[in-house]
Amino acid sequence: MSSQEEYKVQLEVFEGPLDLLLYLIKKDELNIYDIPIVRITNQYMQYMDLMRMLDLNIAGEFIVMAATLMMIKSRMLLPPEERAELEAEEDDPRWDLVRQLVEYKKFKDAAIFLQGLEERQEDVFVRGGEGAKLGPDGGVALHDVNIFDLISAFNEALKKVKTEELKEIFAERYTVAEKIDTLVNMIKTREKILFGELFTGMASRHEIVCTFLAVLELMRLKQLVARQESSFGEIFLMRAEPA
Repeated sequence: MSSQEEYKVQLEVFEGPLDLLLYLIKKDELNIYDIPIVRITNQYMQYMDLMRMLDLNIAGEFIVMAATLMMIKSRMLLPPEERAELEAEEDDPRWDLVRQLVEYKKFKDAAIFLQGLEERQEDVFVRGGEGAKLGPDGGVALHDVNIFDLISAFNEALKKVKTEELKEIFAERYTVAEKIDTLVNMIKTREKILFGELFTGMASRHEIVCTFLAVLELMRLKQLVARQESSFGEIFLMRAEPA
């Protein structure tokens, strides 16, 4: 029986496959110009499996990128003498992917910067302004968490479930609707909740999945926001401010 049978969660994954690759590269502090393709491919496929487990809507681009990574991985694993028969010796099978990632990152960074300027200036009216100056914003603030941060934290919670306890997945019945009610009651009395705290004491993958889907649904309904103090830092859940 599906973990969300009684409360079907429909959530689009707005980030694309290049976003996931950039996330993995940044998370492990890898060199974008020298991607360890076997490692990245394995991690990418793991995230794909997690998204399927959660019934997230996976766009076709994710499948295409998975096939591309598998092809590059197979070519990189070929002995040099066999690889030379397929491509020029000086060509690196990763290069097309690296070019895509670098160009995409440039546009994404520019879009994030411009969005930040818009948010800071939307309610500000000045006379004779000198114009916007490019540069880092001083101070540290909580920033929104993307879907891959949440899936990564979800995966860490799953890893804590012992193998022998997985046999008892259906010993107790949980639903997404019940977990939503639990979360709503929690955020009424607490300013913020540590994401990992939600899964403390859970010994069932079924319960963890239901709890995570409840978080995603409340975020989609704009009742809950997820923030972190630094990149890949602890994730906090807070009640969303009224519009």
